[in-house]
Amino acid sequence: MKSPRTTQIVIVASIVLLVGFLFSQDIKGLVKPKEEAAAVMPEETQTPGVSLTEASATAKNLVSNAAAKEFTSLETAYQKAEGENKISQAKVLAQKWDDLEQAIPSALYLEEVANGQPSLVNWVNAGARFLKAFDNTQDSLSKAVMLQKANVSYTNAIAIDSTDLDAKTGMGITMVNGAGAPMAGITMLLDVVKNDPKNFKANMNLGLFAIKSGQFDKAIIRFENIIKNIKATPDTYFYLATAYENLGKNPEAINAYLQSKKLAANPTLSSFIDKKVAELKK
Repeated sequence: MKSPRTTQIVIVASIVLLVGFLFSQDIKGLVKPKEEAAAVMPEETQTPGVSLTEASATAKNLVSNAAAKEFTSLETAYQKAEGENKISQAKVLAQKWDDLEQAIPSALYLEEVANGQPSLVNWVNAGARFLKAFDNTQDSLSKAVMLQKANVSYTNAIAIDSTDLDAKTGMGITMVNGAGAPMAGITMLLDVVKNDPKNFKANMNLGLFAIKSGQFDKAIIRFENIIKNIKATPDTYFYLATAYENLGKNPEAINAYLQSKKLAANPTLSSFIDKKVAELKK
């Protein structure tokens, strides 16, 4: 029998490894920062905890010199723009940062878009990008700010349309992760699934919450349902394997890990899974 402490370690380790191996293509955070100085942006763009100035400067250190220079030029144009043109420039910057997997500056620019044009779509888009930034960053301060901003974005979206399932899903996810009462977030996600049984994000996060709370049987049911009736993805199989492993069902865990490896076709993940499978076979 595994002790509660051992089980907790396995859960945390599995989730951290998935983030590191499965969702990251190029681990840009390990690249030595370039010495090129980033353009400083005006004070009004700064927000508590994480500012556009800081986010842009950090992100420029993680991309090529050519890309960094392009962003400096685009940011200069953004600062000079006004009205609709400024919002259009913010959308361009948000997309370009997202294309380079730099979710924090991308999310902050989408927030600027939503503040300038406060529509349901814009707030949902900003919330989704903040959640992506929350998932991708390992910095505790940035992580907390991204979660808070995601929650605020979805709050604004729900204020516009309280029935929108994307907004309710996002809000539920932020609450489950600590920006509110977790059980209230679960209730919200369950309501989304009731209205849209094949909602991938809501089902995935219900499964993740089941793992985090040690309800591995419920997690298995949730992930198997996703695989069978919604979408089979590398991360779905990986989390299914994690749940099986924590219940000591090694053959099932091995099969799920191998399915994750097959779908991901990621050398780093493949290496990790090969080691994991070898351990489980012992």
